[in-house]
Amino acid sequence: MMALALMSVGEKRKVASIHGKDEVVRHLQDMGFAPGAEVEVVGGNAGGMILLVKGTRIALDRGLASKILVA
Repeated sequence: MMALALMSVGEKRKVASIHGKDEVVRHLQDMGFAPGAEVEVVGGNAGGMILLVKGTRIALDRGLASKILVA
């Protein structure tokens, strides 16, 4: 397992778990980052990432992306 923030553009993985305060976990799950969901990195820079989750593009800063573990 690794943090989502460490993924490269074009890489696809599945969400394994989310760590953080309850409200942060709930917020990320509401955006589609539930365990088992496939995530693809479609772009990014030093500050954030553009991700494809359940057919929706989502911009996420690397701080939040580091709370999501993928397998």
